[in-house]
Amino acid sequence: MNVTRREFTGSMINSVLAYGLLDMLWTQNLFAESVKPIIDRWFNDLYAIGEDLHGQKLKDTEFQAKMEGLFRKVDLTELMKCVDLSGIKERVDIPANGAFSASFDLSHVEGLPKELNFGRQIFCLKKDRAIVPHGHSNMCTGFIVLEGAFHGRHYDKLETADDHYVIKPTIDNQFAAGGVSTISDHKDNVHWFRCTSETGYIFNAHFDGYASDITIPTGRLYLDPEGEKLASGLIKAPKMTSKDCHAKYG
Repeated sequence: MNVTRREFTGSMINSVLAYGLLDMLWTQNLFAESVKPIIDRWFNDLYAIGEDLHGQKLKDTEFQAKMEGLFRKVDLTELMKCVDLSGIKERVDIPANGAFSASFDLSHVEGLPKELNFGRQIFCLKKDRAIVPHGHSNMCTGFIVLEGAFHGRHYDKLETADDHYVIKPTIDNQFAAGGVSTISDHKDNVHWFRCTSETGYIFNAHFDGYASDITIPTGRLYLDPEGEKLASGLIKAPKMTSKDCHAKYG
């Protein structure tokens, strides 16, 4: 097909104009959301709901539901790449007891501030080793199984005494890759995960210190879920030290 000089010149002008428009849109960040990696948007969404939690715009159980929904939508492959799971597996010597907590960097995630409103880690476990039974105070936290399989159990912490807690079983499931689990102060507050595969890896994000009316420190509250059985399926779970809990369940 023969193209006249006028047609060729007109086509070039249109191309230049189109390029200029695209460049303007890019400069003004109007395409940013559509081209930003999905996992970057996911972490930014996680940060955003954390701001709502800390800003008292969400109750802890409302935040917990939003976090669980977000966790269930994650692209697992992209999450594993983002946290460099392959690198963690190469450098971590998984302990014979309990879980190893591996850190990871998120400074490469576009849009996240340097100071994050959540803590994060990857739990690394061998077969039959556990994230031992424990609860939290003034903390919402969530798990995503990255690799491996786990037997996960949750309990509601109903009462606190000097030497024990009264708990109620709420979840008793098998968790494969992509499995999600969350806790808050008022729902499924105690959790216990035992690795049932040769190795297992769990992504964890936790948000603490959001409630000014809770004065108990945010550290782990260790307990024995195999305590005395009470009426209505409740359990009198003795308080434990970290050492004793890991000796029995780690």
